[in-house]
Amino acid sequence: MPPRGHGEVMTDRSVSFLELFYDLVYVVVIARAAHTLAKDVTWRSVAEFCVVFGLIWLAWLNGTSYYELHGREDGRTRLFVFMQMMLLALLAVYTADAAVESPNRFAIVYVLYLAVVSWLWYSVRLQDSEEWRRVTGRYLAGMLFMMAVMSVSALVSAEVRLWMWGGLVVVWVGLGLLLARDDAMDNGMTVTHSLVERFGLFVIIVLGEVVVGVVDGLTEIERDPRSIVTGLIGLSVGFAYWWTYFDFVGQRLPVDLARVRIAWMFLHLPVTLSIAAAGAAMVSLIEHAGDDHAPAATAWLLSGSVTLGLVALVLIMRTLQDFRPLSLVYRPLSWALIGACGLVLLAAYLAPAPWTLALNVVVVLLVVWVFAVSRWMRLDDPEAAKP
Repeated sequence: MPPRGHGEVMTDRSVSFLELFYDLVYVVVIARAAHTLAKDVTWRSVAEFCVVFGLIWLAWLNGTSYYELHGREDGRTRLFVFMQMMLLALLAVYTADAAVESPNRFAIVYVLYLAVVSWLWYSVRLQDSEEWRRVTGRYLAGMLFMMAVMSVSALVSAEVRLWMWGGLVVVWVGLGLLLARDDAMDNGMTVTHSLVERFGLFVIIVLGEVVVGVVDGLTEIERDPRSIVTGLIGLSVGFAYWWTYFDFVGQRLPVDLARVRIAWMFLHLPVTLSIAAAGAAMVSLIEHAGDDHAPAATAWLLSGSVTLGLVALVLIMRTLQDFRPLSLVYRPLSWALIGACGLVLLAAYLAPAPWTLALNVVVVLLVVWVFAVSRWMRLDDPEAAKP
């Protein structure tokens, strides 16, 4: 069967088992990127991780958007999803050395993945009306540009490649926000409950990296009570991320305007990036559990990641349909989260013992959560605060 055309949005659909299977491949891809960062925490490695993660996230976004808007429960859709999964599995093989390998096989596989997704979108264009062909035409032009940049990047030096990839992520996000002002997008990119669920599932995927970081850290050292306690507190950082995201913004729809919906999507990039980076920080945190002070690079990686994630969550809150009705909760909560950023960064500056640093993050986020719950309980109808 041909793909669903633009405007054929299924508002009552739920996430399929095929989509869940597809998302699982990203667990491996992201784990490979995070493992590389965990081995050597430097400004350079952090920049490389951010750029590579940005490319991985854009790949997930393009594949997910197609399935949400145009996919069907048929053999054709399954065939192309399995094809993407094969390429993503191969991409994971080259992710660990993505920023340094020359010639760059990560870039080559990434181009092949983009080619498959581009063909899927082209098949949509073939059956679009004239109005939608303008939209899909610009999107396909962007995909071809992305493929061209990635192809050239496979042949240049690692330094130039990093700048090319970083610029590509920035340009793609910027153009997405710019084109969201097109009136046609108001009917073409609807955020349904199933898409909100997919974004939530991706958050869970990166939360798994916190678990992986704790397990890797405890596996690679001689375990003693202090390292185990540090690991368990580090795992609690993942719990704190979970309750902060899913209680404040998860399972909630953005305002039904194209520019707001697109902003809601792209703001999930820094949220998920921050969680994955925090997971990478756990390895070093546990390895230095016996030190009086956490390594400065690790302290700033953990605290900087948390800060980035909290700021992005504050911005996501402002895109939600619930923001105005629940402004008595969300406005003070936003300021509380900004204050939490300050405390977390102060902890990085002081660089206390690793367990103390991790505990600071957990306690700060717990206090903010308790504050938010207390505000919800003061509403005339506390049930209205639930997603």
